[in-house]
Amino acid sequence: MWCPDWPLTAAGVGHDEAAAVVVANRVVASSLAAWHDGVVRGLRRREAQGRCPSLRVLAADPAQEARAFEPVVAAVESFAPRVEVTRPGQCALATRGPSRYFGGDEALARAIADRVRAVAWCDATAAPEPGVSTGADAAGCVGDSAVAAPGVGAAMPVRVGVADGAFAATLAARATTDDEPVRVVAPGTTAAFLAPFPIGALNRPELADLLTRLGIRTLGDFAALPAADVLARFGVDGSHAHRLARGVDERPLSSRRPPPELAVQCELDPPANRVDIAAFAAKGLAEELHHRLSSRGLACTRVLVEAETEHGERLARLWRHDGALTAAAMAERVRWQLDGWLAGAAPGRGGADADVDGIVDVTAGLTLLRLVPDEVKADNGRALGFWGGVADADERAARALARLQGMLGPDAVTTGVLSGGRNPDEHVHLVRWGDPREPARPGAPGGAPVRADGRVEVPPWPGRLQPPAPATVHRPATPAELVDAAGEQVAVTGRGMVPTEPARLRVDGGVWVDVVAWAGPWPVDERWWDPASHRRRARFQVALHTGAAHLVTVEGGRWWVEASYD
Repeated sequence: MWCPDWPLTAAGVGHDEAAAVVVANRVVASSLAAWHDGVVRGLRRREAQGRCPSLRVLAADPAQEARAFEPVVAAVESFAPRVEVTRPGQCALATRGPSRYFGGDEALARAIADRVRAVAWCDATAAPEPGVSTGADAAGCVGDSAVAAPGVGAAMPVRVGVADGAFAATLAARATTDDEPVRVVAPGTTAAFLAPFPIGALNRPELADLLTRLGIRTLGDFAALPAADVLARFGVDGSHAHRLARGVDERPLSSRRPPPELAVQCELDPPANRVDIAAFAAKGLAEELHHRLSSRGLACTRVLVEAETEHGERLARLWRHDGALTAAAMAERVRWQLDGWLAGAAPGRGGADADVDGIVDVTAGLTLLRLVPDEVKADNGRALGFWGGVADADERAARALARLQGMLGPDAVTTGVLSGGRNPDEHVHLVRWGDPREPARPGAPGGAPVRADGRVEVPPWPGRLQPPAPATVHRPATPAELVDAAGEQVAVTGRGMVPTEPARLRVDGGVWVDVVAWAGPWPVDERWWDPASHRRRARFQVALHTGAAHLVTVEGGRWWVEASYD
């Protein structure tokens, strides 16, 4: 199952909106409006924005794409349980058994297409281009760009391919047209079907480039080579590609197990108007949910607390924890939320982690309480302290911060995270307590890739400030004056040279202080391609005879103190 524009489908982008999803500065999906302006997959972000100035650039969200794709996979599973999901927007289904029931591969493919269209029509969150491509007597559906606004269905063209393997079924789905959306490759003819395709269809750029330079330009040319010679010349990966070119899949499909239902709920009769009554029921739900997760080797890191009142009011709030939520911790957070709802301290659901229905006042007792594990991970246990005990101080601090967050709101409690950047004020950014502590930009050791030898690879930032980092960052920067021995302002030439040496510094109109040592300049030229945001400046490190040390910057003929050192 191959949906080329599934990231846009999951993001809810319509045909009339020029949008593109970018990964690693490359376009991986573009809407129909952006495609008409020349924005295609593989373009660099800057080139795409040059072709379409109104382009809306979106970052890939694999979790959102997987959630939006789940209804489509569930629809395909209604034909056969053994569905293999490769990635959001692509899955495979063995057709040998189901095709007999539906009267052949073509009838099964059309039935799958109709079912996917029905899902696209009815589902208000995933409107465009769902699809299914299958292998090993597999059927594949490919969805085109048909977008519906939330709550509005749209008939969606679905392209289906059937072949002897998943690789051939994907290419068969790509070979279909709008007039004939179903392509069935007869059994035993897969090699002949694959022969005319270019060698780039193997999705191995380095191997394809080498084969093209050797004069092998199609899958048929590659399949005609002796298997032993291919293994000797191109290795194991080349041998696997050779098998695909011959129409032989490396392995059979693996079954996909539908996710178990982990949510727990209870009805409150009579309705609960007091926090202690509802909290007692919530404690039992938390223990039941924790037991369900632990029996499957899972731990909950984000829980959705839902409640309904006697008057039909629906309440929901997400709670996240940086580690695994125990039954006690989960029950405690539910109690805090119930206290906010029933006591009126937090009646709304308009926060960042809440629904978007607006403010809801609780006017009646609670009749239903539900806990949904919104995010789970493998339970790897709890790390002990250095001397064998649990870090109780850390646990107490985490509970205190979580309680403050419940009282003041999710955005009121933040912690600092190191990240990359050129400026001192870009090296730290604040994240909400409980959210993943990932750097906003690559370059910090916590978010950098780890090599096989255990060392951290920190990507370089051209023009970044070298360590040691300053202790105090001034926001905004403090105005200053830096002059030479003659009292003239120190300047930096266009080539990054300093005609005269710094001699004295005055900060924010204060007294003049002699400079005893200095280093620099380090020029920085940012966003030279955008006149509106272009910045050109140079940094110096200066040490004063008073013992103070500053990071000073000259920009536009004016001097500023950006930060100070201990």
